[in-house]
Amino acid sequence: MQNLPLASEHAGFFIFFISVFGLLIGSFLNVVIHRIPLMMKKEWHTDCCELLAIENQGDEANSTPFNLLKPNSHCPNCKCEIKPWQNIPIISFLSLGGKCANCEENISIRYPLVEAVTALLSGLIALYFGASEQTLALLLLTWSLIALTMIDIDHQLLPDSITLPLMWLGILLNTQGIFTDLGSSVWGAIGGYLSLWSVFWLFKLLTGKEGMGYGDFKLLAALGAWMGWQALPLIIILSSVVGAVIGIAGIIIMGRDKNVPIPFGPYLAIAGWIALIWGEQLTQAYLDYAGITG
Repeated sequence: MQNLPLASEHAGFFIFFISVFGLLIGSFLNVVIHRIPLMMKKEWHTDCCELLAIENQGDEANSTPFNLLKPNSHCPNCKCEIKPWQNIPIISFLSLGGKCANCEENISIRYPLVEAVTALLSGLIALYFGASEQTLALLLLTWSLIALTMIDIDHQLLPDSITLPLMWLGILLNTQGIFTDLGSSVWGAIGGYLSLWSVFWLFKLLTGKEGMGYGDFKLLAALGAWMGWQALPLIIILSSVVGAVIGIAGIIIMGRDKNVPIPFGPYLAIAGWIALIWGEQLTQAYLDYAGITG
């Protein structure tokens, strides 16, 4: 893809702009991470009440708008609405000393961390791909992977409302050959889903336990749709390596119980993002190490 002339001449400004925009998106992602699971639970509760033909005790609460835009952001402790100047990414957290302006309850450090990571990864996308169609697409993918990672860590849940649109968007983009050809994209989606689906059922037949959730199948299908079936082995290997490193670090550094289940989605998301940025270099490095001509 050819870079847009203005951004090519002012690459530094373009990367800075995308990074700052990433900060703002990171603030919104905090809302997405918090609210989408709650929205899903409310929907499930309503559906169950309808199925069982029982009164929904939450009808009054359900009548109040609750989505990604409403209600306005507020302190979870005192319910005080957060003013716009108290909601500036990272800056407001630092200026308030990490506390609510009203009740002085501590604000989780995770909020500015999500904002900072979103800004950093957005800047890296801009650095590597410049002002191109690929950058626009990969920014959306990156932000979605961040949201999926945090939701899975919190709830061991990968919402269909994010994974399925990602898969279809990957196929749609590749009808124009943005990242790979259409055939590779379609087979990437199919192969991504079926590979983990097969592992799931083999593990369940051998142990009687479920080793992962269906959301993991859909996430790998989405990554396969974006990068093609050729990238699937690298993503699976990288996810295993990332999982091993994070798991061992969690046990040694944080004293995490090794018997506590760890969601696989974050490892897939991290591995998929690494494969998008450095996949070719990693593959070539392996071929060189193995003495195989790439």
